[in-house]
Amino acid sequence: MSHQKSVFLETHNINNRASGLGTFNYELIKGLASLDFNDLELTLNSSKPELLKEEFKDKFKYHKYNSLSRHPLFRIRKKYDLWHSVNQNIKVEPFRTNKYLLTVHDIHFVEEVSADKDHRLNKLFKAKLERSSAITYISEFAKKHTHEHFDVPNVPEYIIYNGNPISTLLDTSSFTSNIPVDKPFFFTIGDFIERKNYGSIINMMKLIKDFNLIISGNNNKKYGEEIRKLIDDNGLSNQVFLTGKISDEGKQFYMKNCTAFLFPSIREGFGLPPIEAMSFGKPIFLSDKTSLPEIGGDISNYWTNFDPEYMKNVLFDGLNHFDTNKNEIETLLKKRAASFDWKIAAASYLDVYKQILY
Repeated sequence: MSHQKSVFLETHNINNRASGLGTFNYELIKGLASLDFNDLELTLNSSKPELLKEEFKDKFKYHKYNSLSRHPLFRIRKKYDLWHSVNQNIKVEPFRTNKYLLTVHDIHFVEEVSADKDHRLNKLFKAKLERSSAITYISEFAKKHTHEHFDVPNVPEYIIYNGNPISTLLDTSSFTSNIPVDKPFFFTIGDFIERKNYGSIINMMKLIKDFNLIISGNNNKKYGEEIRKLIDDNGLSNQVFLTGKISDEGKQFYMKNCTAFLFPSIREGFGLPPIEAMSFGKPIFLSDKTSLPEIGGDISNYWTNFDPEYMKNVLFDGLNHFDTNKNEIETLLKKRAASFDWKIAAASYLDVYKQILY
């Protein structure tokens, strides 16, 4: 075997675990740490490398991230055999490129920011595509969407699904909820951004009396205010509750105790929370948009539009079906959740590294 090849993982989002990308960076690295890759030397980029070193010891090399490295003049000059751009929005690039792997999570910016080809986000992404030796996508949808909007170079392309972030079921018996859980409730979690489409399930709740709805996630953005107003204007403040950000223990408590998990998002590159809820064998209700059918498979329930009366009917039909086949559906849901595995994902990324390098 030739000497070790060096791989640089641009993972500086890793410290923001509350975000999907932070979770992705961390879980991928944790998955890699559990594998054997003696023929490769992997370097992680992080503003707090000492925290990673504490956890992963000498399994990796570490590079201290500096925000200046986003500017072309201050790019990292050390030459690595392979540079892995771990998400498509990163502005940190190598000074000179040898081999380059791009991971695409989503290109929501085309719809949410600008479809103008000269917009800086589109130009940034285009430059990454042109630099790529290979591209991985986190869903078939992400690949299809990228091909619809950009000229993708003729390089090897791979789909690697994310793993389930819940690898350990926590003991939630001592968790105290700061909102009432005395009534059966539906649960959802995610960032408060418009694509999450929480308004649709709040409007549905106007037609439902015997259940509460609990929505977790950082709600101090503009969309959070809109959602609070929608709840108040409809007199639902004793039925729809916002917890704000929650701990892993809190998240698992609500997932374990909810009647169903609702996720009406209209745009997802992947969508981790439905998989987490499946770990608890909970009935899942998703929009049928973008990548969600890939996540939910035929074991989940789908809304094709957001009319409140229609959504309510889909929900109660799905709950009745679940209750009549409970053991069987629970088993299938848990099995599906387990099929999304970070060790499998990490092993697939290692395979791609080797295919590019050897």
